[in-house]
Amino acid sequence: MEKGLRSSLLSSAQEFISLATKQSLKSSKSSLKTLIHNIKPSSPLCSSLPSTLSDSISAAVRSFQNLLEPNAATNLGSPRTPPSKRPRRSSRRSEPEPVDDRHELLARLEILTHLALLCASHPRKPFSLADLLPGVQALHDSLIVFEAETALSSAIEGLCEEWWKENLAGRETLISQSLPFLLSRSLTLKRKVDVHRVCVLREAFALFDFDDESIEDLKLLLVRCVISPLYLKTEDGRRFLSFVFGLSDQLGKEILAMIRSQIPFGRKSMLEAYGDILFRAWKAVQGDSRSHIENGFLQDLIEAAIHAGSGAFASYIRRVLGAFINQRTTDGVEKMLYRLAEPVIFRSLQAANSNVRQNALHLLLDMFPLEDPDATKEEKDTLLDKQFFLLEKLLTDDCPEVRMIAVEGSCRVLHLFWEVIPSPIITKMITKVIGDMSHDVCNEVRLSTLNGIIYLLGNPHSHEILKVLLTRLRHLMLDKVLTVRVAAVDLLLHLKDVRNFQFNKVVELDLLLSALASDQPPVAQKITKLLLPSYFPSKIPIEEACNRCITLVKRAPMAGARFCQFAILEGAAKSHLMELVKVFLSLILSPDKLDANQIEGFLVATSYVCENLACEPCYINALRELLDGEKVRGLLTVASKGQAQSSLFNIVSTVCPDDNILELTIEHVLSCLEKLFGADDIMKNHDTDSYCGLKLYVCTEHKKELENNKNQSNSLNYSLCIPFPLALIASHSFPAAELVIISYFPPSFNISHDFTHWNIRLKFEFLFIFWFIYDEAKQVFCMVKMLTAVLKFMADTTAMCFAPHNHGLFLNYTSKSVQHIVSLLDKLYHSQIQFKDEDKRNIIFCLKSSFTYAAKILNQILTETSGSSITPPKTFTLANNLLDLIIAIESCMGSSYALRLVATAKPWLPDVLLALGSTSILKHTDCGEEHSTASEQMKLHFPRWPLIIAKTELCNVNEAEEDDECSLPEKFSAFNKLLAMLIILLKKNPSIMDAVGVIFMISSLVGLEKKDFGLALGLLRFVCFKLFKHDDKDWGDMMLSSLQEIFPKIEREIAEEDDEDELWKLTCTKELIEPLWMYHLYETGKVSLADD
Repeated sequence: MEKGLRSSLLSSAQEFISLATKQSLKSSKSSLKTLIHNIKPSSPLCSSLPSTLSDSISAAVRSFQNLLEPNAATNLGSPRTPPSKRPRRSSRRSEPEPVDDRHELLARLEILTHLALLCASHPRKPFSLADLLPGVQALHDSLIVFEAETALSSAIEGLCEEWWKENLAGRETLISQSLPFLLSRSLTLKRKVDVHRVCVLREAFALFDFDDESIEDLKLLLVRCVISPLYLKTEDGRRFLSFVFGLSDQLGKEILAMIRSQIPFGRKSMLEAYGDILFRAWKAVQGDSRSHIENGFLQDLIEAAIHAGSGAFASYIRRVLGAFINQRTTDGVEKMLYRLAEPVIFRSLQAANSNVRQNALHLLLDMFPLEDPDATKEEKDTLLDKQFFLLEKLLTDDCPEVRMIAVEGSCRVLHLFWEVIPSPIITKMITKVIGDMSHDVCNEVRLSTLNGIIYLLGNPHSHEILKVLLTRLRHLMLDKVLTVRVAAVDLLLHLKDVRNFQFNKVVELDLLLSALASDQPPVAQKITKLLLPSYFPSKIPIEEACNRCITLVKRAPMAGARFCQFAILEGAAKSHLMELVKVFLSLILSPDKLDANQIEGFLVATSYVCENLACEPCYINALRELLDGEKVRGLLTVASKGQAQSSLFNIVSTVCPDDNILELTIEHVLSCLEKLFGADDIMKNHDTDSYCGLKLYVCTEHKKELENNKNQSNSLNYSLCIPFPLALIASHSFPAAELVIISYFPPSFNISHDFTHWNIRLKFEFLFIFWFIYDEAKQVFCMVKMLTAVLKFMADTTAMCFAPHNHGLFLNYTSKSVQHIVSLLDKLYHSQIQFKDEDKRNIIFCLKSSFTYAAKILNQILTETSGSSITPPKTFTLANNLLDLIIAIESCMGSSYALRLVATAKPWLPDVLLALGSTSILKHTDCGEEHSTASEQMKLHFPRWPLIIAKTELCNVNEAEEDDECSLPEKFSAFNKLLAMLIILLKKNPSIMDAVGVIFMISSLVGLEKKDFGLALGLLRFVCFKLFKHDDKDWGDMMLSSLQEIFPKIEREIAEEDDEDELWKLTCTKELIEPLWMYHLYETGKVSLADD
């Protein structure tokens, strides 16, 4: 093929073109390029080939246009031209198929366009391209005709682009069609390479007359580029958009208007891109265009940033302004910012509206120091003093949000400008922040103080004065708010890495150890990280490291134990911890005198370390070899305190030694039980074989419990258990009331100290139920009967105020009891075990009593503890469990039995609703105490009843489909009846409606986070159609606060979701709440567009 082309090229240009157009472009591209680029300037083809090629292109274009004209006429369907008669097929001979002239012409045009491109891109430019220009113009002018032919139109556009880039004669005639085509394709295909090509050709756009009406389509394309993510995130796109500003004053105004309209909806990257584009345009343009950017746009942005209705919207505007603020060293920028901001910012800092003060303070901190570069030194100093005065004044502002921003802003200013700020001002500001703001009544202000000081530590010049003042922050280690205490330890961690700072000079070691022993895990783990290099370093011999850890445990046993608990999480080597266990056990069994508290600390520490090491077989085997029978017997002898014994049992169960050691441990436990309850009562009516069987059961069940709760601390074990004597109630071995009162509440009962005493009993819950009873249905009945007796006792105790300080325990235990009943019913349901009618009647009788007793406990505690931050999370959990109980009964026993429980539950429904809304109500009160929110509770343990509501609503949506799920409304008819009662009660009280309604919103948000979009759709349908009327937009503030999170998340999920079914659910969900969102966004302002 190449030889034929070469020989034809030597013959004549016409013959070469004729032969080339018969080839396939894909196979002949390289050959054509080689032949064309090898033509020398002296060749006669340099003059003949362009003109011949131009004539061929023009002829092909005309042929294609003529080919289109008959089709157009045919499409018009003139009545004077009847359709041609279809030729009859003959079986005797076959006619050849007609040649596809259109396809051949397109292929010919592609070849000719490519030849023209090769001529234009010849490195030595030997051809007379003026002769080729008419053909190229014909292609360019017909570009819109070839728009549907992707390959040909792209080739023509590439030819025009090359003509412009090579600065060839007549290039200005090849842009009117090619530039709009390229611009449109870059917006459609969204490829970076197309944006780059547009940017390269940007100078060509200056040739258009943007005042002409015919240019409107191109202007629309340019304005579309302003909102194209591809143009905003690429360097070429930003460069091109900044250039467009200078094409026309009117076009610049339209682009500014488009940017202004996009700011409320912009993401961080988009807003920063707009700022960058504006800054580039401001530098490039002059005259009226620059004046309009400054006075007509930036001035409006500054005023809007100060008077914005929401902090989020103000932050969006500041992101756009940030491009200018960050380039203030550029000539003219600082002068412009001062001229625009100074007239409004100082006045706004003293405005009556706290939102205005807050927004103005944000802007001042971003622009600090605000100064006129042309002013004298005295004028600059005066202006700087004014800013420091206002900043100090705002530290004592009435609004906590303003104080919080002023604290962090002051520390930021000191960090950045320490060297130029006068020393008296520095001393005054730091003293004010540390001395006064650390004692502020607002939690966020105290937290901001710590965060600000941590940031200030980044400037080495601040260290000398902070050495003196930081001791005034030690009280924050005992702050009532967890986040503040965490930040206080973070400050100490930062000090540890600062040279010449000693964290123990800021907070005494005794205070740290006290916090380590008693504070919550986030604080304790950070304190462990702080102390690890001192008390268990990795860079010294292991013997020395173990000795240091022993010193810590002896000094503060419980603090040392928790230090060992978190040491592995902070990087302690497992091999070192294994050596530490050996040392601890040897020390406990050594003749050296250790008091009971120290022994308890070492055993608890050993238990924590063993739990961490037990996940690897090599260490579990080493621990088994370490714990022989003699050592365990010695440990049992020295472990005198309850928590010490409980920790020892944990160690034995975790390590799983041989049966002899387990038998020894169980003997010790049963000995303790005999001392507590009497050997005669335990052995009464039971033979020795059963007693031995109990021992074996204890061993196996205790192992299972430890496996299931490996990562839970001992302090939680009591909440999962039923005490030993109550188990015997089911078998009628003891008189219930007297025994329960004696064993639960002895005269010296103390909730904080006696839990460890209970652990001995609580480890072996439910054992006697399975010892005496083997039929599974009977086991459930006896367990429910036992739990009913427990709940009755607790309800009576609560009513008589026998334990007024133990409400948290009672609620927690009641929840666990109801949860256990639910799990038993679920187990029977999944095992498909059939109840006898008599068993059903007996069980439902106990369940009705259990529900009543649990509801009584809920009612009494809600009445006595109104406003407490301790009970709402527990009441919320109990309310969820009671609703789940009704669903479990309906699933396991049927709707007829569940309706009996619904009738029992009806009088207690107001208490259930109040408990459901308690966490939401408390969250919106200013009690200043720590508590778990409903969101945290739902994420920790998601109840079943919202799932049933969602599935029921989805069945209503898809009721035409015949599937299993569509039977849900009938299957849970009792629960739906209960739900109808709850809705009637909710509609009577808007505040409770808001507090409970937010639970449905939070559940929807959990569904979105877990990608369960059906859950979100079903619950939001329930809220929109059942709790409210569909057109009712008067939702409460708490529900709208959740809507603020839900709607943007739905939009993000829609943008990212590929599955059609899931996308349909998301779209339905958005359409459901979009009217409400738009109403409150633009009419009431109760929701706003949050930053991503």
